[in-house]
Amino acid sequence: MPSDNSYVNIAAYKFITFNDTVEKRPQFRALCEELDLKGTILLSPEGINLFLAGLRESIDRFLAWLRSDERFADIEVKESYSDRQPFNRMLVKLKREIITMKNPLIQPEKGRAPAVDAKTLKRWLDQGHDDAGKPVVMVDTRNAFEVDVGTFNNTIDYRLEKFSEFPEVIAQHKDDLSGKTVVTFCTGGIRCEKAAIHMQNIGFDSVYQLDGGILKYFEEVGGEHYTGDCFVFDYRTALNPKLEATATVQCFACRAVVTPREQLSPYYIPGKSCPHCRKEMREPAQAA
Repeated sequence: MPSDNSYVNIAAYKFITFNDTVEKRPQFRALCEELDLKGTILLSPEGINLFLAGLRESIDRFLAWLRSDERFADIEVKESYSDRQPFNRMLVKLKREIITMKNPLIQPEKGRAPAVDAKTLKRWLDQGHDDAGKPVVMVDTRNAFEVDVGTFNNTIDYRLEKFSEFPEVIAQHKDDLSGKTVVTFCTGGIRCEKAAIHMQNIGFDSVYQLDGGILKYFEEVGGEHYTGDCFVFDYRTALNPKLEATATVQCFACRAVVTPREQLSPYYIPGKSCPHCRKEMREPAQAA
């Protein structure tokens, strides 16, 4: 159980028409500064995406204010806890998209792709098929370095460098997924929601998004059918299925994820280098 001094970390998003972002931005910033919250809020004509941390009372006051806007009254929030503030500053940014896909035809507000909740997905994975008897295929929509920290067993990983690559890649593999039920997933739900809608738009007839992403799955059913941890974009780097911070870190120099085993390497110098840096430095010399 978190203590009274624990920081509450929240992640939330909602696709909704949000045309007054310029006017709202200073209000968001002022309230977060007043409540001593830190993190990042993205405001876009297609909605909102946020990662914030603060003490319980401050988080509750922020959410009450946000939900007083009827557009965000039903926004769903995922929570975890930490013993210190995971963010260094507070940013409120205006963006064209709250998650960049470079596909303006994606408008989740006009209709979501079907979602599968964590308990139902676990049951499907337990039995090896969905309720209609079709085999279930998991498609990871995250970037390759995130997947390397942990993912669902037997998942399809297209080694994406950035999410905007997804539309082209999934089109190339459409025939491979024919006759199967596809479940897209990501950290918190936002990327897999856009991905599933895009897949519907190009003709996939049985595709779901994992509602709430990996973090909601951990919260509701734990880590069954999942190997490793879940990368998160703050100082904790990764959370285990109990939503606890792990010993995994990110290299300050090259931003690679450094596992506990890799931290034993003499090339791992906190704040300066890691084995991944060393490998990158060696490769040109070896090629020569």
